[in-house]
Amino acid sequence: MTTVDAVTAEAVESLRNTDDPRLRELLAALIRHLHAFARETRLTPPEWENAVAFLTETGRTCTDTRQEFILLSDVLGLSTVVETVNGHRAPGATESTVLGPFHLTESPVRELGADIDLVGTGEPCVISGVVRSTDGTPLPGAVVDVWQADPHGFYDVQQPGVQPSGNGRGLFTADAEGRFRFRTCVPRAYPVPADGPVGALLKATGRHPYRPAHVHFIASAAGHAPVTTHVFVAGGEYLDSDAVFAVKESLVKDFTPTDDPALAAEFGVPNPFRHARFDLVLERA
Repeated sequence: MTTVDAVTAEAVESLRNTDDPRLRELLAALIRHLHAFARETRLTPPEWENAVAFLTETGRTCTDTRQEFILLSDVLGLSTVVETVNGHRAPGATESTVLGPFHLTESPVRELGADIDLVGTGEPCVISGVVRSTDGTPLPGAVVDVWQADPHGFYDVQQPGVQPSGNGRGLFTADAEGRFRFRTCVPRAYPVPADGPVGALLKATGRHPYRPAHVHFIASAAGHAPVTTHVFVAGGEYLDSDAVFAVKESLVKDFTPTDDPALAAEFGVPNPFRHARFDLVLERA
C-alpha cells in the first residue's frame, strides 16, 4: 500500500532531471511543505476543492491595474516575510517593506518640489529628505519613485475617469546634494480592496482590511542597492494592526504641523501645512 510519505518522496524525486538547481530546490521544498500541511491538517477533498476555487477566483480578479495575488500574499504576511529575509541592510540603511499591489513600472517624471496631488482636496504637506549612502555621503542624481492613495483612500488606477492618471505618483531626481522634496496631501488610513476573494478571506477570519496612512518609496542610486519602503504617519490609526504586517518602527515619522508663511512660500504650499522629513539611506551594492 502506498503511504503518504512515499508519495512525497516520489514527487520530490520526480524533479531529479530539473536543469535549474534553484528551481529544483524551490519546488522540492514546496512539495514537502504542502504535503506536510495536508497531513498535519488532514485536509479533506472538499476543503482542497474550495482552496482551488479560491485561487481560481483570485486569478480571475487580477487585471492590468489590480494584482489580487500580491494582495493575498500581503494579507497572509508572506510579502513581509520575503522582504524581511532578503532585506538584511547595513547598519543605518533604510529598512525595506512591501511593494504593495498598486505600484506602476513608470511613475510620471516630475521636477523637484512638484505637487503629486493633482486633485488638491487633501490637507497639504511637503515631504523632503536626502538620499545618502550609509557613510553619510549624499547621492546626487538618486532616483526617488513615490506613490500614494488620494485623501479618500484610493489609488488612481482604482478610479479611472475619477482621478487623473498619475495622481499621487512621481519620479524625482535628487539634486547635487542628494536632496529631494515634493508636495502632496497628508495620507490617510484606508482599506485594501475588500470586494474580491481576499476581502472575503479577511471577513471570514474576522480581520479588518485597513492599512495605516503611508506613502510608498523606491530609492535607487548608482553603485547602491535600491530600497522599497514606506513612510508612515506617526500617531495614525492601525499602526499596530496593519492588514499587511508592513509597519516598522523606523519608518514611522512625524508629519509636523507647520505655521511658517516664509517656509510655505518657499515650498509653494498654503500656510499652515504639514512637513515630513524622511531621509533615504542606501547601502553600497
